[in-house]
Parts: sequence; C-alpha cells; structure tokens
Amino acid sequence: MPVERLLPDRESEDLLALAIELAREELKPHAAAYEEAERFPREQFRTLGKSGLLGLPYPERWGGGEVPYEVYLQVLEEVAAAWMSIGVGLSVHTMSCFALAHHGTDGQRDRWLPAMLEGELLGAYALSEPHAGSDAASLSTRATLDGDAYVVNGTKAWITHGGQADFYTTMVRTGPDGISCLLVDGKTPGLAAAAPERKMGLTGSTTTQMIFTGARVDADRLIGAEGTGLRIALSSLDSGRLGIASCAVGLAQAALDEAVAYAKGRSQFGKPIIEFQGLEFLLADMAAAVDSARATYLDAARRRDRGLPFRRQASIAKLVATDAAMKVTTDAVQVLGGAGYTRDFPVERYLREAKVPQIFEGTNQIQRMVIARDLKSVRLP
Repeated sequence: MPVERLLPDRESEDLLALAIELAREELKPHAAAYEEAERFPREQFRTLGKSGLLGLPYPERWGGGEVPYEVYLQVLEEVAAAWMSIGVGLSVHTMSCFALAHHGTDGQRDRWLPAMLEGELLGAYALSEPHAGSDAASLSTRATLDGDAYVVNGTKAWITHGGQADFYTTMVRTGPDGISCLLVDGKTPGLAAAAPERKMGLTGSTTTQMIFTGARVDADRLIGAEGTGLRIALSSLDSGRLGIASCAVGLAQAALDEAVAYAKGRSQFGKPIIEFQGLEFLLADMAAAVDSARATYLDAARRRDRGLPFRRQASIAKLVATDAAMKVTTDAVQVLGGAGYTRDFPVERYLREAKVPQIFEGTNQIQRMVIARDLKSVRLP
C-alpha cells in the first residue's frame, strides 16, 4: 500500500517517485529469483548509480544528490521494501563513502568520490574481524608504513559485498597511534576474498571474509590522520544504523502489505479473513509497529540534518525498527498460515531476511548499551 509521506519539498517528492518506480519496475520483479540463485545483483546497483540514487546524501560537487538524510532514508526504505539485499547494499555503500566524504581531503574526494557516488565503484565497509565484532577497538589487522605504502596483514569478517566491491573502507591498526582508516582498492595484490558465508537470508548479497596478506596500499589512501580511524568508524556507524533502520522498516512494510492483501483475498466461513477480529487486531499491531519504527528513524534523521546530536536516537531507531521487522515478518507468516511457510509467497523470505538487521551495524544488545551510556551522561536539572 502507498505510504503517506511528509517530504520537505516538491523536488524530494519527485525523487521519491523515481525511487518507487525504479523499485517496482527494476528491482522487485527480480528479487525472488536472484535470492534463490544466490546471485549478486551488480547490474541493479549500476542502475541505481545511473539513476543518481547511490550518492543521495553527499555533496553535488562530487556527484551526490545533496539531499537531507530524512529524504535519503525514505528512498532507501522504498528500495528495501522491493528487495532487501539491494536496500542493505545501498546502505552499506553509502556508509562506505562516509569516511572519504567527511574526513578525506579535497584532493582525495576529487580523485575517488565521483566514481563512488555515480555507481562506477561499489563499496564495502571493513571493520569487523573474526575476533573483533562488537569490540571494534580490539581489531588486530595491522598496517605498517613501508616507504610510500602501508603493508596490510590480517583478516576482516562479515564484509557485505566482499569479493564484489571495488573499494573497501578498512580500519587497521597502525603503530602506536591506534586505529586508522585506509581506502583500499578492491584489486590490490595481496587482498583476497574467502568463500562466501552460507546465510539464512540476504542470499543475493555476498558476505565474506577479506584476507590481507602483505597487501600494499598507497599511503595517499589514508583517510584522516593516523589514529583517527576508530572515531571515523563510530561516526560512520551512527549514520549507518539509520540506514539499517530504514531498510528494516521497508522490509516490515512489504510484509504488512503482503499480509493485508492475502487477508483481503482469502475467505473462510463465508467472508474474507480480514473481517475476523483476531486477524484485525494482529494486522493493526503490525501497522502500529511499522509506523512507530518509521517515526523513530525520521526523528533521528531530522536531528542529524539539523546538526544536533543523534547517536542515541540512531541506536533507538535501529533497535526499534529491526525488532519491529522481526515481529512483523513473523506475524505476516502467521496471517498467511500454511501458505506463509511456503516459498510460493515472499513472507517466508522476509522472515529470514529480518533476523540479521538485529545483528549487524552493532547488535541490538550493543544498541541498548549505547542508549544506556548516553542516559548516564545526561545531566539532570
């Protein structure tokens, strides 16, 4: 069902209309087949790039759309509603561009950012490691400066677009100065992808370990100063969590739409099953969860757009939206009954896809820690 949205201007309305049309015509018809075949949708990402949707929140100077985050996230929601793997991929790509866009020099931006924002280069974000997930500060991948290049050794884990990306925004340990950020070319000798993870959902989105074995990365690919990588990573995640919240809402909305359509068309005891109070209440709760989750990410995005602190609100949005998606997709299967448990309908795929957003970009347990720490820091009047 169409979502009624309050957008800031006509230009934003036109942009969202373009995204809805593209999602309906170019993405949704292919989602089930690609997911079943575990096929990476690279051409669809190129289509997003040509349509101007891969760089929406970044400056026009480098090929971005320079739109408010609240508009970008609503576009992202529509993409995720059509195809969750693409939505998550768009969110990850946007987060992968964050370090360069916000912390690179103008020379670095001029060199690499236009191709990223226009879809020629697809990005990945390499922070986690096999033994450093939630505890990002304990990562062990090391970069040692050798002349005009860093020599990188170590393994990154759970990398969305691993083996498919053209660049990896990579956090590494550099000498005594702590953690630093390198923009690594995907074709760097000594960088290799492990076998893709065998996942329960988002099977069209490749996830791998990335292994660095004496990989030489030019020193001019250092983003920001040495030792600032953890700060860059955490600020990237604040915005990335809003992207995942938006994707989760899109997935939940798709599940709700499917459940409502089925309940209207399925009759028992002489009337559509949507007329039975048990299902009416279930669908009402699903709708309330979707709308509430959407409101949380929009609130956080509007704070971000106004330059206000939004870390706690981003964690709340990510927590609320992904938990809502898990519940709404589960209830959508229930509405469809036995049909919902089959692959003849998309809700079983939606349910499988809803689990991982509760885990990546910081587990929901980590989000609770972030929220609680922020509350502890608040000074009472």
